[in-house]
Amino acid sequence: MQHSRNLLPDINSPDDIKKLSVRELNRLSDEVRRQIVSVVSGNGGHLSSNLGVVELSIALHYVFDSPKDKIVWDVGHQCYAHKLLTGRYESFQTLRRQGGIAGFPKNSESPHDVFNTGHASTSISAALGLLAAERIQGGKGHAVAVIGDGALTGGMAYEALSHAGHLGLPLIVILNDNKMSISRNVGGLSKYLSRLSMKAKYQTFRRHFDSMTKKIPFVGDAFFSIVLRLKRAVKAVFYIDNFFVDLGFEYVGPIGGHNIQALLDVLKDVKKLNRPVVIHVITRKGKGYSYAEYDPDSYHGVGSFSIEGGIENTAGINKNIDEKDEGLLPSQNLIIRKSFTQCFSEALMAIAKDNKKITAVTAAMQTGTGLSDFAQNYPDRFFDVGIAEEHAVTFAAGLAANGLRPITALYSTFIQRSVDQVIHDASLQKLPVIFALDRAGLVGADGETHQGLFDISIFRSVPNMTILAPTSGNELKLMLEWAVNREQGEIEKFKFRNSGPVIIRYPKAFCPEEVDAFSQPLEKGRGVWINRSGKKDVCLVFTGSLYREVKEAQAILKDKGIEADLYNLRFIKPVDEDFLTDIMNDFKLVCFLEEGIKEGGFGEYAAAMSQQKKCKAKTVIMAVESGFLENDALGTREELLAKNNLDGRSIADKVSCSL
Repeated sequence: MQHSRNLLPDINSPDDIKKLSVRELNRLSDEVRRQIVSVVSGNGGHLSSNLGVVELSIALHYVFDSPKDKIVWDVGHQCYAHKLLTGRYESFQTLRRQGGIAGFPKNSESPHDVFNTGHASTSISAALGLLAAERIQGGKGHAVAVIGDGALTGGMAYEALSHAGHLGLPLIVILNDNKMSISRNVGGLSKYLSRLSMKAKYQTFRRHFDSMTKKIPFVGDAFFSIVLRLKRAVKAVFYIDNFFVDLGFEYVGPIGGHNIQALLDVLKDVKKLNRPVVIHVITRKGKGYSYAEYDPDSYHGVGSFSIEGGIENTAGINKNIDEKDEGLLPSQNLIIRKSFTQCFSEALMAIAKDNKKITAVTAAMQTGTGLSDFAQNYPDRFFDVGIAEEHAVTFAAGLAANGLRPITALYSTFIQRSVDQVIHDASLQKLPVIFALDRAGLVGADGETHQGLFDISIFRSVPNMTILAPTSGNELKLMLEWAVNREQGEIEKFKFRNSGPVIIRYPKAFCPEEVDAFSQPLEKGRGVWINRSGKKDVCLVFTGSLYREVKEAQAILKDKGIEADLYNLRFIKPVDEDFLTDIMNDFKLVCFLEEGIKEGGFGEYAAAMSQQKKCKAKTVIMAVESGFLENDALGTREELLAKNNLDGRSIADKVSCSL
């Protein structure tokens, strides 16, 4: 049956959704899915998770009154339907593009994005804080936290659940279970009993019954205790998630997450309750798009793809990778090269083959960090701890303390979650934990929450820490081998504690072509010269990820008659200060370039050292000035580099003006 018009273009706010019938809401869900697939196929983004929550998003906005009622999306990468339903249909084509709308909730973009999210397991804490503030100020609005079963593995979620149960505020937690990881015991009686507990009449009866029971002369308290134990026993038999009940929550579910009528019925009942509640919703990732539905992991985060053929059959695009987002220059877009992630994976596999002490740890990012091959070939030495970076770091420290060589692979933005563990559990004890930090520096398209800009400034100050920055695949392999084999003669457990942790940071980009300098052996505290002209005009001292940009700047400067030598730092910490001092006494101008935040970074350290030692060279620092890139965090990595004056042209202009 053909409908005369589409509904989605007329949805300018959640108020427009409330005017639709259930039949029209189902039509709307189909339109939302088509729009998401259409835009993500062109722009890239998170696909399968968004397709799984379309009906849930519609039902939430139908029942609740956003933004008066606060809806907090955990992680936030599943907010596309929410954005389409809250006045951003016209701008949705700009998703994740420079100057467009973000792929995560952003309160500066819309009042309906009540809390910025980008990291996992934060929604319950945030929603509880919003609700507590509402009640303190006399408001009656609701707060809803939508959290996935994966994000529920994070310890912060459990801390928030415990606190919410203690406060007893009417927080609504929607558990979006799209992998059936909570439990498979989903019998019909459990559904009936949990739905019954949501009814206002039942709640009223329960309050009166409990009150009357306690008032029975002589035996009231004892009888109430017996009834309470009996109720808990019944719940233990029939309720699949009585953990929530034990924390003080009502529990309802599981509910079919693609049944709009069922969702509306439950949400309307829950809205009337005056106590914390967990709604267990079963959804299917990738719902409505067959490729994503049957392979949701591959369609979690995608680049551009063919809607008809899927990511496997898209010409010129490597599976799950958008070449422009991966750091290729425009002239290289047709050249398929290995990414730093792929090179890390291959280097790790080569080292692990002959060293049985190598273990690998990740926090729910097995594929993204390049550990899939290791997990498949060495399952006994691979550990995925779930979304729990704090635990991942301390667990790895425990492995190291007992004689193993753990390699913990995380995104730079996520190691921020475990700063205390890196300092207290790894560095303080001088344990040889190796941190492979992917997505270090500027990260295209995902916005300010996913930038890897702070690892240098955070960890340079930590004692016993080594920080390395490879320029190429060969250098990454050399650095990994060096980190693993330090003090190899003292590899027996407890005898190599004094080696300390190592961070190897690299960007979300393809590796450049190899040159001889990239294969030179590592010398602790020193880098390598890419070239020495002998002119001693300018030296560009750079962290490895900026190699393409400094090469471009070198060529531009040469056309202007300015010779620039290139020095690849390799070691961000420790540094051979005498060697670096000699460089700063040997040139007229030394420009320090790093793909990280300027404040507290390597450049500020080196410039301060130059001033202290009264070096002859004038120093210039080029790094990211704006820490969170609130207004300029979207677009490709190249666009972000240009926005932050770290492209070749900007570097050359800065050098020219500084001479």
